[in-house]
Amino acid sequence: MKKLFQTLKNIWSIDELRSKIITTLLLVAVYRAGAHIVLPGIDPNKLDLSRAKEGALGLIDTFAGGAFSMASIFALGIMPYISASIFMQLMTILVPSMQKIQKEGESGRKKINQWTRYLTVGVTLVQGAAYVAYLKQSSQGALIESFSQYFWLSTVFTLTAGTLFVMWLGEKITDKGLGNGTSIIIMVGILARLPQSFVQELQAKGTGGGGGILIFLIEMAVLIAIIMGLIVLVQGVRRIPIQYAKQIVGNRQFGGARQFLPLKVNGAGVMPIIFAQAIMFLPTLFSFTKFETGQGIARIFSDPKDAVYMIIYAVVVIGFTFLYTALIFNPKQIADDLKRNNGFIPGIKPGQPTADYIGAVMDKITLPGAVLLALVGILPGFAQRLGVTQGFASFFGGTSLLIMVGVVLDTLQQIETQLLMRQYDGLMKTGRIQGRQTASPVSM
Repeated sequence: MKKLFQTLKNIWSIDELRSKIITTLLLVAVYRAGAHIVLPGIDPNKLDLSRAKEGALGLIDTFAGGAFSMASIFALGIMPYISASIFMQLMTILVPSMQKIQKEGESGRKKINQWTRYLTVGVTLVQGAAYVAYLKQSSQGALIESFSQYFWLSTVFTLTAGTLFVMWLGEKITDKGLGNGTSIIIMVGILARLPQSFVQELQAKGTGGGGGILIFLIEMAVLIAIIMGLIVLVQGVRRIPIQYAKQIVGNRQFGGARQFLPLKVNGAGVMPIIFAQAIMFLPTLFSFTKFETGQGIARIFSDPKDAVYMIIYAVVVIGFTFLYTALIFNPKQIADDLKRNNGFIPGIKPGQPTADYIGAVMDKITLPGAVLLALVGILPGFAQRLGVTQGFASFFGGTSLLIMVGVVLDTLQQIETQLLMRQYDGLMKTGRIQGRQTASPVSM
């Protein structure tokens, strides 16, 4: 505990790191405050969007920190920007001309970012119009009649401006704050629902007496174990040894170092789960038809604890994991880069044999990674089957838990890097002072 307080003290003593933390907290506070501002023309006392917390809409509401179900000005949150970013990322992989732009360095990155912003506006306009239709269908009584003739235009405009403002907040967190701004905003939105879900689960189990409290403690222990396992999945890598050839330039020898090529077990990250949830949402469109068969299919695909849903969901996640990994991972390019830098894998010939070897290793570790990722995706369904409330069950796996663990690990890694850099600078300063035999105090 003493070491923990000392670490926190070290973090706060670094001016740059303290400034980043304060900036991040302030920008996050602005985002959370805006998430509670209701759209113009809506009476919040008559608003009832409880269905927005279920199914695929529940995922959007989770990412938006509950703003979607509150009809907030940030109702769409950062999701349009994420959709645009995913589309542009796929285009840079599939379209050769986009690949060339991406390889132009900083100028290419700025072009792609600007196109992503333009696409975000288009996506938000479409989703904003759909959200207006959803509000009129599900909560007509909450709309103020005197404002009805302006409601469509003002709502679409407000939602678009709100999404662009959230996007700007994310970019500012990335530039001036700590961690990836978009990921931080998503994580904050997810965590915003944790206290309420925690209290609901505790109340549900508390009504069962002492046995209910014991079950709740067991659930917490299982949740901690799942988080620990997920950390292993996110951080797990397969290291391939790389040897660099020795080069003699003049009287100096360069190279000859032995390094490792880290291949992540879960190279696709959270994308397969997001794609799978989008695919699983399509059959729910049958619920708007009058056919009993279609409505039955829609009920299956809208219930995460249904056995058929979990099986299909797991298969889709595994398939998308292999597909997305194949899109973003290029063994041929890695082999060419190694050959260009006089690097090679011991026992493997440079060129195509190296590419084949790296590809084979990646395929071997992708399979267990895909299976574990599918298991993470269906864990909330198992939790609901075992009696966990729906809100709290979403934290037992799926997109929510995977994003939270990934963002927290990434942020902690950045803090650790800052600490190591400062500690190294401090040792160098101390060494210089001792070399000069100076006894004056040193302030970090």
